[in-house]
Amino acid sequence: MPAVSTTLRVLAVSVIASLTVTGCQTLDDTGRTLGRSDLINDLATRLDESLVQTWTAEYRLPGGRTTTIAQAKEPARSAYTWAAGKITVSEQAITRCETTAGRTACTVEPPVLMSGKAAVPLFAEARKAGLITPPAVIRLLTEAALDPQAQVKQTDTTIVGHHATCVAVRRSTGNFDACVTTDGVLGSFTGVLDGQPVELALERFTDSVTSTAFDLPAGAGVTDRRPATS
Repeated sequence: MPAVSTTLRVLAVSVIASLTVTGCQTLDDTGRTLGRSDLINDLATRLDESLVQTWTAEYRLPGGRTTTIAQAKEPARSAYTWAAGKITVSEQAITRCETTAGRTACTVEPPVLMSGKAAVPLFAEARKAGLITPPAVIRLLTEAALDPQAQVKQTDTTIVGHHATCVAVRRSTGNFDACVTTDGVLGSFTGVLDGQPVELALERFTDSVTSTAFDLPAGAGVTDRRPATS
């Protein structure tokens, strides 16, 4: 399955000429000056390339809640964990877990074609649960690129010790702010997704995963819907 952000990146490059970018130009990791046509392409490339790396990102949500994204390169596995549930994706299965009234129930289903990017189906499932995903942020950026009235202000910052490029997008249909680190990890986001205000900020990032990152929650009831093998 091709990464969603790859398609969005190609589209963004083709229409970015209509985007108004304010503020100073930025420099990429090699010191190359990035113009308006490079800005969204650079952010999309970072997000896309991170889908085949190993890392763990912990985020802070409003109200003191937290969520964690973990993924491993070999074998390709990903997990999205939050207070009310967990989604794991691997070459063996897609597992959805929900916690209600202190009890956790997990459903295990057959895997989907991943093309080495477990995070692709993971983010599709996470979006269904109303969670913020990198492809969703890229889609918003691309929509801004298609809007000739959109304004984007670029800044640079440091998030948990990692350099990040940030964009503040102002549109008649809704404003949002997003930061992407040089590692390709979503550093922060504030805006509206699917009509709901959402916000998150990276609290911790490592280029490794724990041994239990992809385990089912302790004590969970499990329903395995995969076909039996002989």
